[in-house]
Amino acid sequence: MEQEQVKGAGLPILETPRLYLRPLGVKDAPALQQTFPRWEIVKYLSRRIPWPYGPDAALTYIRDISLPAMVRGELWEWSIRPREASDTLIGVITLMKSEKKPQGDNRGFWLAPEWQGQGLMTEAVEAVTDYWFTVLAQPVLRTAKAEENRASSAISHKTGMRLVERFHRDFLCGDQLPAERWEITREEWLARKIA
Repeated sequence: MEQEQVKGAGLPILETPRLYLRPLGVKDAPALQQTFPRWEIVKYLSRRIPWPYGPDAALTYIRDISLPAMVRGELWEWSIRPREASDTLIGVITLMKSEKKPQGDNRGFWLAPEWQGQGLMTEAVEAVTDYWFTVLAQPVLRTAKAEENRASSAISHKTGMRLVERFHRDFLCGDQLPAERWEITREEWLARKIA
């Protein structure tokens, strides 16, 4: 995975065989606003996401939430772009420190439906998980998801995570739905890379 430092941002561009992961910035707001607010994308996301998604919601999120958290070193967020059309934002992937110890969420992602089913998100997950463990030197990565979101669970499984807990959680598509928590430790990730 090649990395190119983005001038002034402090966050690198991550590259995979088919993707560029570029740090999310204000310039991405129009593309995010156009691509993100679709029920098939948001239904399994947290109720913290405003829904319906207002006309300036992407700009407000990037400017007022994402960028300040990146400056504080609490969040790392990339736009997902295909190498074949690098000006096209097709999704977002996020790493985050969580205040909820010991079981907070450390990663989230979404991908436009027309780009799903090609293994692209698995590539993005591999790249940011490696960043989490090798650059940020975090001890464990945890992520929670709706049990119904089988595609997301499959990505966690494919990338070496293990299911550690079942519980209930609120999502945009409903309250107190069955949910799963997946995790992988730094040692497990590094051993998997060597194998």
